[in-house]
Amino acid sequence: MASLVCGSLAFDTITVFPGKFADQILPEQLHILNVSFLVPTLRREFGGCAGNIAYTLKLLGGEPVVLAALGNDGASYLDHLKKLGVSSDSVYVAADNYTAQAIIITDAANNQITAFHPGAMMQAHEAGLPARGDIKLAIIGPDGRDAMIRRAGDLAAAKIPFVFDPGQGLPMFDGDDLRAFIAQATWVTVNDYEAKMLSDRTGLSLAELSTSHLKGVIVTLGDQGCEVWEQGVRTHVPGVAATEVIDPTGCGDAFRGALLYGLELGWPLIDCVRLGNRIGAVKIAYRGGQNHPVDKAALGV
Repeated sequence: MASLVCGSLAFDTITVFPGKFADQILPEQLHILNVSFLVPTLRREFGGCAGNIAYTLKLLGGEPVVLAALGNDGASYLDHLKKLGVSSDSVYVAADNYTAQAIIITDAANNQITAFHPGAMMQAHEAGLPARGDIKLAIIGPDGRDAMIRRAGDLAAAKIPFVFDPGQGLPMFDGDDLRAFIAQATWVTVNDYEAKMLSDRTGLSLAELSTSHLKGVIVTLGDQGCEVWEQGVRTHVPGVAATEVIDPTGCGDAFRGALLYGLELGWPLIDCVRLGNRIGAVKIAYRGGQNHPVDKAALGV
């Protein structure tokens, strides 16, 4: 059984500001904001939600198939996926564009400022679903607007259940768009900020969403764990304390890789989320979205 991972592939340029953003920004001067942060360290990592999710899912023993777009500078990413053993046959390469780029600054309090150039991601809709009979599950993560809409329609038509995970892409869609995604999805996952925006734009509470056809709505709460809504009932799944907090980049994607793994195995949603919390606590102790180890025995998998 394979899982289709739809979303972005990106190069992440990750820097660390040793102070706190709040100490450098004057609230009364926001209308003329002009701030420079000295970042002594800089790294370039393989990133993007599709790549990050596929990385964790593969290390857990799942079979991710990436459906995403790279630019004309993406050969190293294709080599990286090949070394991981992740199928990249469905990765679209845009010859006239650069791969998506994220430039991330993290401060001493683990707050982040991100600049994102979508590049080839805006052409991802030009690729359709792969012609494979073993794909039984999917996730739609942040991607180009047209790609996300196409993926939902194609997956629904193919009767492949999927997780709708709009992430940073949520603001691109109005209430009608979001209700259409939800109508086609099987699960929805968002963070607490996105959950408020989703409810405001659709006019539906999380309880109402969970009493529809959806099998569950998951709201991630950082180190506080998650809320899982099933048939109008909210269950809080506590977070897992990290041994060390180094870099939050990609923690949500690691969680979603674990979520997919549990769903592949037919686990109850609560158990999938518990594994996701454990994986997130492991990932935050490592820099970048695709450098953390996965010790299945230690995770109890």
